[in-house]
Amino acid sequence: MRAILRSEDGGPEVLTLGEAPRPTPSDGEVLVRVSAAGLNRADLNQREGHYPPPAGASEILGMEVSGLIEEVGPSVTGWKVGDEVCALLPGGGYAEFATVDAGLVLPKPNTVDLVDAAGLPEVAATVWSNVFLNAQLQPGETLLVHGGTSGIGTMAIQIARALGSPVVATAGSPEKVAFCESLGAVGVDYKEQDFVSVVREVTGGRGADVVLDLVGGDYLARNVEALATNGRIMVIANQSGGESTFALGKLMAKRGRIWGTTLRARPLPEKIEIVGGVREHVWPLIESGLVHPVIDRVYRLDEAGDAHRRMESSGHIGKLLLAL
Repeated sequence: MRAILRSEDGGPEVLTLGEAPRPTPSDGEVLVRVSAAGLNRADLNQREGHYPPPAGASEILGMEVSGLIEEVGPSVTGWKVGDEVCALLPGGGYAEFATVDAGLVLPKPNTVDLVDAAGLPEVAATVWSNVFLNAQLQPGETLLVHGGTSGIGTMAIQIARALGSPVVATAGSPEKVAFCESLGAVGVDYKEQDFVSVVREVTGGRGADVVLDLVGGDYLARNVEALATNGRIMVIANQSGGESTFALGKLMAKRGRIWGTTLRARPLPEKIEIVGGVREHVWPLIESGLVHPVIDRVYRLDEAGDAHRRMESSGHIGKLLLAL
């Protein structure tokens, strides 16, 4: 099968189109003929050699795909050959075929194109598990999202608004701020505004009940400043690369919590539970049209290097996809 291969650790130039063995589904797995694969920041880290795949996972990049079920492995129920699906993968998405545990497969929503559906699994699972399953955001509570125009950010804004929570979202340009606002958030240009002050203003001094942080570094101290009493900070990435320090006394006074998580390395049963929650709670919002994937650009599979460069530039709004 055709697949994107990585010749060595390095920049986007190490990604080339080549040939790889077609995988065979094991017990409990399905084989997906890939229509499109979604890009994630973790793909860039793996390409550079900083984020190896979990034990037993494919070395090929790619943690989410959409496509048609090509083959059903032993003991699989609920899926059949020809089903249109999208799926959360531990790896192997940048290829013509990918195997995945049947518990990590989702039906393609009727309201979403098959290619665009590749931009759903990772962001939906990340937002659901962090903001709602772990942080327990309730209707009426305020969510602060950093990186509001990322794939995760655009999904978090939409789901929170659909479920009755006001959202404040940070972004790095007037265009991106405007896009956050078009999704229903209060936009903050972090280059020109202090998000702590904006959060306090829009909440009447109460603060954010939940913070979804993709930036890390010195944002942590300001997240604590912006936090409401009994607030929860979910740290899911450290894109700044910097160390984090904060005033522990302020966190204690607010009875706040800081929770760092990842999705890819979780045990399979936990990921299956998360995907089940996404299907039950998020998929109806997508089917109704209240929530949709935000797609920045679709590249060909052989343009994977260009897609990585686009993500590294941080110029995108929403998801980047590779279509076969």
